[in-house]
Amino acid sequence: MEKNRLRIIISGGGTGGHIFPAISIANAIRELEPDVDILFVGAEGRMEMEKVPQAGYRIVGLPVAGFSRSLTPKNILVIFKLIKSLFKANQIVKDFKPQVAVGVGGYASGPILKAAQRKGIPTLLQEQNSYAGVTNKLLAKKAKAICVAYEGMEKYFPAEKITLTGNPVRQDIENITVTRNQGLEHFGIEANKKVLLVLGGSLGARTINQSLLASLDLIKNRPDIVVIWQTGKLYHQTVKEALGNNPVENIRLYDFIARMDLAYVSADAIISRAGAGTISELCLVARPCILVPSPNVAEDHQTRNAQALASREAAIMIPDSQAKEKLVKVAFELLDNPEKQKKLSENIARLALRNSAKTIALEVLKLAGIDKTKNKGDGTECC
Repeated sequence: MEKNRLRIIISGGGTGGHIFPAISIANAIRELEPDVDILFVGAEGRMEMEKVPQAGYRIVGLPVAGFSRSLTPKNILVIFKLIKSLFKANQIVKDFKPQVAVGVGGYASGPILKAAQRKGIPTLLQEQNSYAGVTNKLLAKKAKAICVAYEGMEKYFPAEKITLTGNPVRQDIENITVTRNQGLEHFGIEANKKVLLVLGGSLGARTINQSLLASLDLIKNRPDIVVIWQTGKLYHQTVKEALGNNPVENIRLYDFIARMDLAYVSADAIISRAGAGTISELCLVARPCILVPSPNVAEDHQTRNAQALASREAAIMIPDSQAKEKLVKVAFELLDNPEKQKKLSENIARLALRNSAKTIALEVLKLAGIDKTKNKGDGTECC
């Protein structure tokens, strides 16, 4: 390990919503400072241990796991894993000697950032949600910088540490170059049809899938509307079998959509969960949205994310418990109301924050004593 080389730890993961923004931040740092040495720290057995090496970065795992919300003997094992993780995190920080440690959320963030803070290493938190989690609130006391995606986060963090950056999203979504006609052609949809895009994430959303299955006859009776339905891998076979027994010609069924840029530009309206990364993408593509927050996430943060948009008339929110009864009906009402679509699109577009990964990368480098925002001295900016 070169003594004078810039070294940065990025910790967190657990879901794609944490991992892919973390990789985007790493890529942005490397673009600004090519000789940087970046080490990821994740949780053993979680998807970051596969996805991060695929992106070209080293990763080490901690045995950390999440607590169950119910009283269970498994939580005793979780405590032992946490203690072990704290010791391992201290050793990782001692051996790697980072100039900055970045936490993006997820199980591994806590032990690594705590270890870095104990050694006086500057730490940066990236809070993706509109409601700060317990771990980030505890780490914020000694953090040097906090990058947030929503306004009004002063109620959770010291105002002087906050920078409003937004959440990093995939490059092909931030800079969409395809047209609606290309999207419709890709999905085999006629230009005169209205398009409803239904997203359940890579694994799927049970309630959203059940809501559509309960409304197949309603969908069948609206041949002017085509539904692009991404079920997620867990539910694809079940939905496929249901449609085999009750075919609906105006449904395009997928377990996973690789070309999300084409899906977004095709859509007149979108149904989705309310994860932070997804919402950041929806703001950038500026389509009318109906959000169905998952109730099965820590501190109910998806509901708070959805409420943050609904309160600004930037999206429609339907509680998970009401989705089966209301979801498709509300979606079709929206597709029949161009004025409502226009209002939602305009309002959600105002919440979009671009170049988030680069903005966060600049903050990270600043903590390392490298200010890339200063002029070179020749009248031009360095980046």
